[in-house]
Amino acid sequence: MDGSRLQELVDRVVLDMGAAFGAATVVLGDRLGLWKAMAGAGPLGAGELARRTGTRERLVTEWLAAQAAAGYVSYSPEGGVDESGTYTLTEEQATVFADGSSPVFMTGLAELISSVYRDEAKLVDAYRGGKALAWGDHDPALFNGTERFFRPGYAANLPGDWIPALDGVRDRLVAGARVADVGCGHGASTLVLAQAYPAARLTGIDSHGPSIARARELAVQAGVTDRVTFETACADDYPGTGYDLVCLFDCLHDMGDPVGALRHVHTTLAPDGTVLLVEPFAHGRLPDDLTPVGRLFFNASATICVPGALSQGATGALGAQAGRERLFDVAREAGFTRMRQATATPFNLVLELKP
Repeated sequence: MDGSRLQELVDRVVLDMGAAFGAATVVLGDRLGLWKAMAGAGPLGAGELARRTGTRERLVTEWLAAQAAAGYVSYSPEGGVDESGTYTLTEEQATVFADGSSPVFMTGLAELISSVYRDEAKLVDAYRGGKALAWGDHDPALFNGTERFFRPGYAANLPGDWIPALDGVRDRLVAGARVADVGCGHGASTLVLAQAYPAARLTGIDSHGPSIARARELAVQAGVTDRVTFETACADDYPGTGYDLVCLFDCLHDMGDPVGALRHVHTTLAPDGTVLLVEPFAHGRLPDDLTPVGRLFFNASATICVPGALSQGATGALGAQAGRERLFDVAREAGFTRMRQATATPFNLVLELKP
């Protein structure tokens, strides 16, 4: 045994386990309003933060130290009522933890991850060949965290980068295109498109009834119900034809039959319609995807995506790291003849499919 390699591994695990604990305390700070109370407030002692949030000072003291150890808040040994120091949430830190509209807001991701721990017994059963773990069987923290994590990225990228990267789609949206957003969840992507393109008519589609109910509530709050509807349906049998644009955001790899889903999408497109397929960034091969981003998505795939696909009868689930070429193979089998990568981000592959 190589002692130095062993120590390197132990050090890495200690770092990772601290981060795992940290995800839980990030969610705790969100639930208690600690992050928002610190945003823009300047240096605060634990006592002052506790008073502002109606929490217990001794517990908040420990919470602040945990965040400072992670680099999530900044600590100064000077100041505070009892000279115990003060903590500041810098502008950069607030952007990550307190601003739900920021494209790098990570608190929603921490909430999403928390659902995996709550579903541990279900995952053990699924791995051992017991009851399959469908999307709707997960803890609700998954649905809420998914919306909170993905929504800012869609808002930052969809109107400004992804739609303009598609051939002729922006002009059609401005003119009043018909759009289907398949696998829309809480409708974050649907509502971003609706607000960016007021003339467009959009239908959000998802197989999870509670998510569609939430999407309808959010549409009312956004004041777009005159041009946005939400329907509970599966990707391979949703109603309607003649769509100018069909979108699938981060959902195709969750489907039990991705070829069948895209085949149905093909039948619902207008003759000159476009599919916007957004999937997690991946090269689609090991070891190229053994990266920090790949690690995040492989873990999501092992606990959420592939169990969900298998629950639908999949025999060859795509997984969250399928990569561009495998996705093109699926699209080709579904009947698409023109495919290209329109753009990409460190987290997203943005693909354009044409009949």
